Parts: sequence; structure tokens; C-alpha cells
Amino acid sequence: MVFSLLSRTLLPRSTSLKFNLKHLQTTRTMKVQSIPMWTGSSDNYAYLVIDDKTKDAMVIDPANPPEVLPVLKKLIDSGEINFKGIINTHHHWDHAGGNTKILAEHKVPVIGGHDCEAKTKTPAHGETFNIGEGIMVKALHTPCHTQDSICYFMQEGHERVVFTGDTLFIAGCGRFFEGNAAEMHHALNKVLASLPDDTKVFPGHEYTKSNIRFGLSVCENEHMRKLKEFCDKHKETQGKFTIGDEKKHNVFMMVEDPAVQKATGATDPVEVMARLREMKNKFNPATLKL
Repeated sequence: MVFSLLSRTLLPRSTSLKFNLKHLQTTRTMKVQSIPMWTGSSDNYAYLVIDDKTKDAMVIDPANPPEVLPVLKKLIDSGEINFKGIINTHHHWDHAGGNTKILAEHKVPVIGGHDCEAKTKTPAHGETFNIGEGIMVKALHTPCHTQDSICYFMQEGHERVVFTGDTLFIAGCGRFFEGNAAEMHHALNKVLASLPDDTKVFPGHEYTKSNIRFGLSVCENEHMRKLKEFCDKHKETQGKFTIGDEKKHNVFMMVEDPAVQKATGATDPVEVMARLREMKNKFNPATLKL
């Protein structure tokens, strides 16, 4: 299987691209299309996941219908997808708030946490379902940012991706709005960290530039410097980094690193997590010269 990422920085949203090597042209492909929802000050992502063989597709966190519906319409009308449903990572309006308007035009199920708008099913932790014939989806409950936060690990063949909503960002994590440091530590460093290292990360927001500036204020390593260099040259980072990368450049997944512990003045992983979040909440990148 070959992985294909479609994003606004690479192609117009209505176009398609498949990276197929000649000797793999008959191999099935899981396609992930990014739909940046950047109207005004928004920095959200919606994602469309497509099973290449059946053309079955589901959309993740389509919070802004005026930006998502035209993409769906073009792909449906052209016969490129069979639209099968909505997946939500959590109930916040900037992730699940577009469900009702999407459903006004498309009668499909809504898979998400218990508080998500118009939800029809909440999968149990570890429960699996399929998109089309080839894409296996596993629901991973990660309560903290909200108590109904769910990340979705997807796999087809050797390709693996995870949609993390506001739990895990590239080089960061979400605020503890409905949870605590122990829950976020478990979500990041037990649940998500247990995924294969080559799992590509697709977060709910484009926060990477500010996240890595914070990370470098805590400690510094080669992986963090490389991420900052990438951010200096690219606007979008979704799908470009893996769980393995996050363990090396995301301070919230480095709570047992001596440098991070020294910066926080704590050694217990949960306390390190709590102090990191407090530091991030107060962080002012304008004070740094990076």
C-alpha cells in the first residue's frame, strides 16, 4: 500500500494525487485528504479518508461545512468517493459543530464521543470498524482535553495513521479542559505511545510552530531543531511526522527525559506533565529569540 497526502500547500483541494511506484501500481491505497478550515483566525483541519478500492470515504471533524461541503460535493458528483459517514474526535464545536449541517445534505452515521453533535454511535475503547474493505479503524479513548476525546488509529497493510484531534498535536498536546495531568500522561505516553513508531500523526490543529518554540524553551535536541527548521519552511505539518518522531521532539512525550525533568523541577511523570502544561499555558513566544 502506498500512502497519499493531499493538502492545500501541495495541490488545489479538488485535485487528487497518488504516489504509486511502477511495480506497485496494483496495490491498494489508503488516501488521506486534508481539508484546512482556515477561514478567519481558524487553524483547524478536517480530513477525508478514502478506501481506494471501494471508494468508500469518511470525513473527520468537518466543523466548517462551507469549506467541507464543496469538497464532498465535487468528489461525490465525480464518482471519486462513496460518502459513508462522519467521525468526530471530541464534542467541541470546532470539531463536531458542523455535523448537523453536513447531515442536512447527507444522511450518514456519526461516530464520535458521547457528547458529539448528532452522534449515532460511540465506539468502545479498542473497538474496530472498517472504512471500505481495506482500512481498519481502531478507536482509542483518550480522555483529558474532553472526557469524550477519541483518537482513531487506522491501518491498511503496512501504512498506519492516527487522527488525534486535540489530544496530541505535532510537538504539543491539548489543554486539560475536562481532565488532569494523569489522564493526559496516560493518553500520550501509554495509549498513543504504544502505537507503531511509523504511525503518521494527523492532529486537529496546525499549532506546530508555536509548540516547537515552547519545546525549545524547555530543552533542546537535534530532533527539535530539525522540526523547527521544517516549520520555518512549511506551513502545514499534518501527516509529515510519526509517533516515533513525537517521542523525540514533543516534550509532553518526553516526561522521563532528564533534561525535561530538570526544566520542570520534577521527576514523577505525572507531575512533569502537569508542570509542562502550566508552563505552556503561560508561554510567550515573543520573549524568545529562536
